[in-house]
Amino acid sequence: MEPEEVAFAGVAEQARLVRDGQLSSRDLVELYLDRIERLDPVLNAFRVVMAERALADAEQADARRSAGDDRPLLGVPIAVKDTEDVAGEITRWGTAAFEDPATRDGELVGRLRAAGAVIVGKTNLPELAIIGATEGPAFGVTRNPWDLDATPGGSSGGSAAAVAAGLVAAATASDGAGSIRIPAACCGLVGLKPQRDRIALTPLIEHWYGMSVLGFETRTVADTALLMDVAAGPGPGGSWAELAANVPGRLKVALSVKPPVPARIDPQMRRAVEETGERLRSLGHVVERREPDYGLTVGNAVLARFLRGIAQDAARVPRPERLARRTQGFARMGRMIPARALARARRDAVAHADRINKLFEDVDVLITPTTGRPPVDAAEWEGLSAARTMIGMAEVYPFTAIWNHTGQPACSVPAPTLSDRGVPLGVQLVGRPDGEGVLLSLAAQLEADVGWPQRRPPVS
Repeated sequence: MEPEEVAFAGVAEQARLVRDGQLSSRDLVELYLDRIERLDPVLNAFRVVMAERALADAEQADARRSAGDDRPLLGVPIAVKDTEDVAGEITRWGTAAFEDPATRDGELVGRLRAAGAVIVGKTNLPELAIIGATEGPAFGVTRNPWDLDATPGGSSGGSAAAVAAGLVAAATASDGAGSIRIPAACCGLVGLKPQRDRIALTPLIEHWYGMSVLGFETRTVADTALLMDVAAGPGPGGSWAELAANVPGRLKVALSVKPPVPARIDPQMRRAVEETGERLRSLGHVVERREPDYGLTVGNAVLARFLRGIAQDAARVPRPERLARRTQGFARMGRMIPARALARARRDAVAHADRINKLFEDVDVLITPTTGRPPVDAAEWEGLSAARTMIGMAEVYPFTAIWNHTGQPACSVPAPTLSDRGVPLGVQLVGRPDGEGVLLSLAAQLEADVGWPQRRPPVS
């Protein structure tokens, strides 16, 4: 295989190549370090690259393979979003307000290492993972490899840009209001928000009052499923990799472009949903228009959890004076929300989920746009106040946070065609509670039909 083909081969294929002795882990790490050195200066996807440590870990992985070790990710390079603790590194959370290195790996990083993965670096995010773009005064602007004038999304934008440009096989991500799915949509990747509590947040107990989950940015459904097996263990239906490999039966699929909160939806996003529906019809599924009963108060409940969560995060930083003015504005808004309003939002989440999920009594999967419009410009919101940024995000990202509120799985996959500007568009597959298996199976079928893993961005 040519070096570029290896770089874009993905986690599952790279693990096979190392396991079969066709490629060493050191070869892989050196390949990616070279690509990072050449391409990341224009993308700014990485906050820190751990080159010496990664090469040492690769040597150890190769020694283990020679001794007959057969771990599922043995020798595969992976990046970690800079919200996850890596022993000896400062977990920055996109800000200069943290100073002390982590004393141990977080639970997710520990599981990846135990499976044999090599951590090559930590990826950029906006300050405290707040906004749907990756920009900030501490570590600059991260750009989309499909269009350097566009954002890769956020808050897992560094992870998505790195994977899309072939700087790493996969990267961890987190999602409190769309932060896995939005970057996946902007960069043409697979971004699964798992069921709440599927992957442990340890050392955190919860984040954003139960809205946040962990996951990955990958190029293929098979890679996401393999990483889910490592990070979460088998699901209710067994191995995620096996569930993803199963061809789904004839499913009933609902299409909707109605946002849960008022927003204007770009015609390109409507087209993306319609084109996906046509693909699914051609694959034998029953596809119809259906509108979820979101209700009138769900947006207020989501906002209460989001803003109070930001205030909680801002209160725990050791150097709060270093937080950007916009971040401090978000925290002030969060502190203004009464505790009783937060308690009501969490209590009402059960009723909201019950009402919305009535749709799934006779529908298997709901498909919506992932975003309300194609990727916005890089740094479009930089320098704006918290209130103006929040209004802008509500207009662009109205479809994602609702499913953090209900807790059920949702997955962004690339639409069949690119935007008018030549950048990817994402459609969101939403499933029943604990329904990741169906989403992975259907996404894999769409992937085989659309062929998005063969697409590569100009900066790659």
